[in-house]
Amino acid sequence: MKYLKLLFAFFFLAFSHTAFAQNKKPNIIIILVDDMGFSDVSTFGGNFVPTPNIDRLAKNGLMLNQYYSGAPICSPSRTSLLTGMYPGRWNFSTYLDNRQHNRNAEQADYLNPEAPSIARIFQSAGYATGHFGKWHMGGGRDVKDAPIFEKYGYDAHASTYESPEPDPLLTATNWIWSDKDSIKRWDRTKYFVHKTLEFFKENKDKPRFVNLWPDDVHTPWVPNVGDEYTGQFPLGRESEQAFKLVLKELDIQVGRLMDGLKQMGEDKNTIIIFTSDNGPLPSFKGSRTGGLRGSKLSLYEGGTRMPFLISWPGHIPQGKTDAGSEVNAIDLLPSLASMAGVKLPANYQGDGLDRSKVFVGKSSLRNKNMFWEYGRNEIAFKFPAKPNRSPNLAVRSGEWKLLMNSDGSDVELYNIVKDKNETTELSSTQVKITNQLKKELSAWWESLPKLKP
Repeated sequence: MKYLKLLFAFFFLAFSHTAFAQNKKPNIIIILVDDMGFSDVSTFGGNFVPTPNIDRLAKNGLMLNQYYSGAPICSPSRTSLLTGMYPGRWNFSTYLDNRQHNRNAEQADYLNPEAPSIARIFQSAGYATGHFGKWHMGGGRDVKDAPIFEKYGYDAHASTYESPEPDPLLTATNWIWSDKDSIKRWDRTKYFVHKTLEFFKENKDKPRFVNLWPDDVHTPWVPNVGDEYTGQFPLGRESEQAFKLVLKELDIQVGRLMDGLKQMGEDKNTIIIFTSDNGPLPSFKGSRTGGLRGSKLSLYEGGTRMPFLISWPGHIPQGKTDAGSEVNAIDLLPSLASMAGVKLPANYQGDGLDRSKVFVGKSSLRNKNMFWEYGRNEIAFKFPAKPNRSPNLAVRSGEWKLLMNSDGSDVELYNIVKDKNETTELSSTQVKITNQLKKELSAWWESLPKLKP
């Protein structure tokens, strides 16, 4: 009898474990760095400082060389990731500022809470949802009525001045950053990692979806003084020396996050994405973009092609690089939902594609155009100087990329597979392709809603 009881107990536990494993949804953490260049970190060729922890993330997973943000500047870029839609559909085409700026820029003051939200979708599927870090999709300055985080599907949050509910520890004064803040500039990423790990502990009975969106490596670069830099502080807040120290600290905190997940036993059941919202500024003469033309505020590759890493032990091949698959930020929502077994709402109409097969190691072409818009007039937009000042629209169609202004001027065509640095303009020799892409780009732009100042 005793033997039978033990046998029964064994099969009961084995069955329960199997059923739990089959039904257990993966945790998801999206690390969205602020203004990181394509080649800032060493695994993408950067040589500013060693980044062993971010490199460890690459060794644990997949690296993409053709991942694109939704815009070359933060507010629309973040909107594209959150909604899985082109940000122009929600009247975002540049950064949010005060109401007058937003009106001049022909855009909304905040993201419409009726827009789709990746957090809300995962929350509806039983996830605990958190946002820790920069928001910049509404709130701050004289925009006092931006919807709170709960309206976008977040259960917990800690954010900065440019949000509807700024964390008091980060907003001692009415500005983005203050040296009076309780959490100092150099400790912000550490603070957001701490919040993420605490959120994991507090919600151990649920799968978790977390935006970990630090405002590093955006300027001002204010590293900790530390023992090794005596006599050199304060460093210039846009100096390369200060940047290196901030990047070094970011890497340390990514390592702390990974170690913390492992200590909780959550490392093997967590999908981690590491990427950036838009290109770098300053770019140190293109060294931060790996030679890609342009920077933040530009639709050339340096403004939109981002570093991208994804890891999920046991599901994603380790240490693999995919140089051929194009993926856009608008693809993350449907792709992650697919990987987590989360059903999209029946009425959801995103612009992205399910690229989950790429994420688990099956390289493929995207086979659908990608479009970009940056800025709608000359009042509110400060483009970088030539040759990095781009037209304000762009389309990528397979190996071709066309840029032009919304009035049809300044047309440029590049074979972006053979010429990723956009050095050889081909519109005069590839007339048929140029005309076709002009037509498609114009039609896309005309389809977007327009706010008038």
